[in-house]
Parts: sequence; C-alpha cells; structure tokens
Amino acid sequence: MSAIDQLFTELRGAKRKALMPFVTAGDPEIDTTEAILRSLAGAGADLCELGVPYSDPIADGPVIQSSYQRALESGFKLQQVFEMGKRMVGEVAMPRVTMVSYSIIHRVGVEAYVQKAVEAGYAGAIVPDLLVEEATEFAQICKAADFSLIQLVTPTTPKERQVRIAKSSSGFLYYVSVTGITGERTALPSDLVDKVTWLRGETDLPICIGFGISSPETAATLAPVADGLIVGSAIVRRIAQAEGKQDAVEKVSKFVQQLRSAIDAV
Repeated sequence: MSAIDQLFTELRGAKRKALMPFVTAGDPEIDTTEAILRSLAGAGADLCELGVPYSDPIADGPVIQSSYQRALESGFKLQQVFEMGKRMVGEVAMPRVTMVSYSIIHRVGVEAYVQKAVEAGYAGAIVPDLLVEEATEFAQICKAADFSLIQLVTPTTPKERQVRIAKSSSGFLYYVSVTGITGERTALPSDLVDKVTWLRGETDLPICIGFGISSPETAATLAPVADGLIVGSAIVRRIAQAEGKQDAVEKVSKFVQQLRSAIDAV
C-alpha cells in the first residue's frame, strides 16, 4: 500500500477530508519552499503538491506561471527537489507529491525519475500532460514502486475517457473543477457536484478537487462531495506577497489553518 493509499484509508476512517496545498518549488528560492513544507502539517494540511517549474506551463494561470518564472530565474534545478526531499525524510511524515510535466520525467528517464523521487520521500506524481493512451508503462513502473500516478479529469473529459483515466491512476484522481487555467474564482460551475458524484460511482479512488478554490468558503462548499481539496493559486499568491521567508511561512500557515477550520466545520 502506498503512502497516499494509507493516508486516504485513515482519513476515510476518521471521516476527514484531505487538504492539499500547492507550493511551487524554488519560489522565491528553495529554502523558503522547504520552510513552508515543514510548516504545513502543523497548520492542518494532510499532504502537499509540489510544483516543478517548467518553461512551458500546462493549464497554469498567471499566478502559478509567474511563480515558475521566478523560480527558474533564481536558478531552480530539478535536483533541488530531490535534495530537499531527502532532508525531510524521517522528519516530515506528511506525504508529498510532485506536479511535474511528463517531458521532465522522460528527460530524466521514467524508471530513474521514480527511483529518485522515492528515495527523496515523495509518494507520487501528478502528471498533467500524460495522455491515458501513453500511461500504461509509467503506471506499471509506479505500481511496482508503490508510487502513486495521479492523473487529471476535467469537466469536458468524456465519461468513457474519465473511467479509463481512473483505471490507469493510483492514489487519487485530480478532478479539475473548471475548464481553463488555474486561478482563484469567486464561483464554481453549478453542475460540479453532479459530475463528481457521477465519477464517484465509477471508481474506488479518492477524488480530490482542484482549480478555483480561493477561500475557506469555497472549500467548505466542496468538502461534502470531495475526498480532498487542492488549493494552489491562493497560496502561491500569498508567498509572492510575503516579505521574506518567515513572513511567507506565517501567511501560508494562517491561510491553511483557515481552510482546515472551514472544511472540518462542514
């Protein structure tokens, strides 16, 4: 059983919804990223999504695109993700997954990437640009390593394809709440709950909703239908507005605490 499988088993037993903040690796530099990651569990996060900066972002809105650009301009290297992970092994129990382009994985080597990630304590990878038709080999390698391969389903994905994606995924399904790019929104589609409810009947995988969750109120609205909630742009924006590492940690921790309280109150 992978670390993510174990986590969701425990969460379901406790009737608790997963809260998953997104943080861009290396924004504004890797020391701040590590400090934030170390603070998240204490603030109420259950797992964390670590974005690997890429020069050609996929479905990322301006807030996250800007964070990738800042990280790359400050000299971010993929090796920093692995080195940081190793420093946290045995110290931070909260599962961490990378959000990474398949082109980066392919460049490293599929088996090599999974091995490096596992050695660095990562529990899985969200791969937004991996087509389900091309996922079989990678899914097998991930399964052999107890490393979760998390794939995305969007509101416009045909139902038959959603089921195929679910069958080739592990850990959880990432359900994109809106069409378009990431970013904070004041309203989400009225049929979102119905679509997620349908998908829940087609798979045993936990379903986590991301894109557009900008406030504790939005999180509370979605908590009843989701197994977990992913919050990205609202957190990345707070990091960008912070004045130094400690301020970034405090701003993110406070917001995560607010999200946790809102979700638990439902």
